[in-house]
Amino acid sequence: MSTTSEPGRQQAAEADILEELKAELAHDLEEERPPHAGPLAQVGAGLVTLALGVAGTVLALGYGLGTLTQPGPGLWPFAVSVAVTALSMAQIAFGRDGQDTEKFTRSSALTALGVLSLVALAALLPVIGFEVPSLVLMVVWLRFLGGESWRMTAVISVLTVAAFYALFVVALSIPLPRLV
Repeated sequence: MSTTSEPGRQQAAEADILEELKAELAHDLEEERPPHAGPLAQVGAGLVTLALGVAGTVLALGYGLGTLTQPGPGLWPFAVSVAVTALSMAQIAFGRDGQDTEKFTRSSALTALGVLSLVALAALLPVIGFEVPSLVLMVVWLRFLGGESWRMTAVISVLTVAAFYALFVVALSIPLPRLV
């Protein structure tokens, strides 16, 4: 006669299967992950974000901070920039041995392209309005960075820009630069 009941054996078997699946998933994720970046890459990333934080701090000061009761336009950008600067310095000082960073790969280039496309959007907004740059940004992100089909890219891009127009220009009356 067995001392272990049938439901107890079933729960133990399910727990074993779950543990095997977790181990297999962890192994698969580790195989797909790019190699870890070394200390030089960690310091380099910290220096880049440090430069951005310092630049943001200087620019925010130029807008004026105001007071806490009457904040100026530069107060929140200043606060965020100071936080980025402090975290960057911590990364440079203590983050050299981290194992959660990855070497630069093709995905890194895609991220850089995404950032550059946002810079282009910001530069084109005052010149030609938000409609065309936003549509181009959506196409670049969906088709070239996201790998969507042309049909999905066209539909989602047009609907997204139309939704932004309806929300920000029509509903909220935000004075965005526009074609018309």
